[in-house]
Parts: sequence; structure tokens; C-alpha cells
Amino acid sequence: MKKLMILMMAILMLHSIALGETMNSRPLAPALYVFGDSLFDSGNNNLLPALAKADFLPYGMNFDRGPTGRFTNGKTVVDFIAEFLGLPYSPPYLSLIQRVIHPEQLTGLNFASGSCGILPETGNDLEQIDFFETAIEEELPRHYLNSDDLSNHLAKSIYVISVGSNDYINNYLDKKHYDTSKRFSPQSFAKLLIDNLSQQLRRMYYLGARKVIMFEIGPIGCIPSSTRQFKHNGRCVEEFNEFAVMFNDHLAPMLVNLTSNLQGSSFVLGHAHWLGYDAVTHPSKYDLSDSMNACCVTWLNGTSGCIPELGALACHNPDKHYFWDGYHLTETVYRTIASLCFNGSSVCIPKNIKDLVLQV
Repeated sequence: MKKLMILMMAILMLHSIALGETMNSRPLAPALYVFGDSLFDSGNNNLLPALAKADFLPYGMNFDRGPTGRFTNGKTVVDFIAEFLGLPYSPPYLSLIQRVIHPEQLTGLNFASGSCGILPETGNDLEQIDFFETAIEEELPRHYLNSDDLSNHLAKSIYVISVGSNDYINNYLDKKHYDTSKRFSPQSFAKLLIDNLSQQLRRMYYLGARKVIMFEIGPIGCIPSSTRQFKHNGRCVEEFNEFAVMFNDHLAPMLVNLTSNLQGSSFVLGHAHWLGYDAVTHPSKYDLSDSMNACCVTWLNGTSGCIPELGALACHNPDKHYFWDGYHLTETVYRTIASLCFNGSSVCIPKNIKDLVLQV
């Protein structure tokens, strides 16, 4: 119990320090640009003909704006990062009227889209970078005196990415609809994803991004969608977790290589797989009481998304739960990840976000 109290006090202290240092002061970075899948989506899928949507209760039941398209009960990792940086939440790019960027939106944009992946057949992540390129070439220049000012803005901004889980969950492991697992061994598939991701990160660099955080794939074998549908021993489907680890093992050296070869860049690893797995297997360390079941009532016996308008049947203490639905985490877990990435030394490496913003 003593260790538990120390851990929770440390996380709350990190959160308080981060907020305290940015309140009543200038933002630590000019903007926060977000890319990825439903872990970071803040409403883009609301405006797409997609099955994956979260624009209804009980999603957002603990968010001050209600259901916005965030696939959780409250804030996401990037919402907390925005707060720590002293920035407003990055608005979903597709929500902009006629894709026109106004001065109040120069503090960042969110391009993330639920169900997207690294590979085009999973869900086209490349389109997000196309949108980013359009914003840079057609919209942002009108707000800056010259190209040097725009380049400075882009170079000092923070870029956060989380993508890759769906390439396994909705592709490699979905043997009914894809033959990917027949064509690629686990190692060769991980290498395929890394090669494609590397090209996308290089493209972002050439568009002006310099300070990039790329998160690992989390323990996908521990999500209810996996544990409730596949036979396993213990808490998780460890075979699925091994696939994620293979990807992560390739990701770390790839980011080091990009930083070494792309002048002035810092590609930071969001080393959060261990944290997620530790919280699932040792929930009491994180003041959690349930790390196995979805908090909301979901379709397909706890393995999918929340059923609309059944918020009254959701768990009454989501801050004690690890999972919000069959795939996504609760705000309380996202807060821990973001706090440690911003101020700590065990999640975002080789430097945390606080150090990253100080980089010239």
C-alpha cells in the first residue's frame, strides 16, 4: 500500500508540475500536430463514412465537451500533452470549414482517424500526411510573413503519432478477411510495417517536422477484444503481444537511425508497451481495480465498441478501470502515459517532451 501511494502521488505531482509550469505562461511549443488511429482521434471519423465512430454517449461521458469522437470516457494522451504544453486541444482537421485554417487553429491540428493503419489495405494513414501537406502548402503560408517563419513554426512544433495496432487487429490477425498471415511471417510482417512507417516519417521530416514522438504498439493481446475471443493462458493472449513486441523491437532502432541521418531531427520513442502490460498484469500498482473488462456496455459481449446511449449501465468508477471499451483505455490510464512521457524518463526516450521542446 505504501508503494502504491508513492506511485500515485508521483503521477499526480508530475501532472500538477506540468500544468503549473504552463498555466499563466506562454506555450512551451507553438503547436501540437497529431497523427494516428482511434487512440488519438478527436473527431475526424465523425465526418467520414466509417464504421468506427465515437460521437455518442457513453463516449465522452467524463469529458467536459461530451461525446466528440474520442474513443474513451474523457481525455486522450494527446489532450493531456496539449494541456502540459499550454496549448488548446488540437482540433480534428476534417472539422475545419472547407479545410480553411484560421489564426486560432495555428496551435495544431489532429489528423488521426479511427481504424487507420500503416498499410493502405488496413486504413490509409498516408492520407493524413496528404492532408498535412495540403495544410502546409495551401493554408499555413497565409498566416506567416515568409517561408522562414513557417519553417520555424513547423520545426519547433511537437508531432505525436500512434499507429500500427490496427495492422495487426484488423489485418494480420483477421484471417477471415485477409491472407496477410499466409504471405508474411510475423517477423517479415513487422519489417514490412516498419519500412512503410519509415517512409512516412521521412516524408513528414521533409515537410518540416523535426520533433516527433512515435508510440509503440501496446499489448494488443490483453485487450478484451482479444482475451474474450481467443483461447489463452493467463491474463493475455501472449502470442499477439509477441507480434507487437516484434514491431516495437524494429521501431526503436529505426527511430534512432532517422535521428542520426536527418539533420536537426529528434525521433522519440513512446516506450509505453511495458507500462500498459504492467498495468494490466499488476493493476493495484496503478490504483486500478479492473484490468480485464470494458467499462462501458459493448457490442459482442464486451469485445467491441460501446453500445449507444447505455451510459447508465457503464461502470460507475471508470478511473478504476483500465479498459473503456473492447479496444481502448480509460482517461486515467491515458493521463499516466502522458504524464510520464512529458516529465519522466521511462516512457518517452531518449528524451521526454519537456526536454524535446528545449531542443534548439
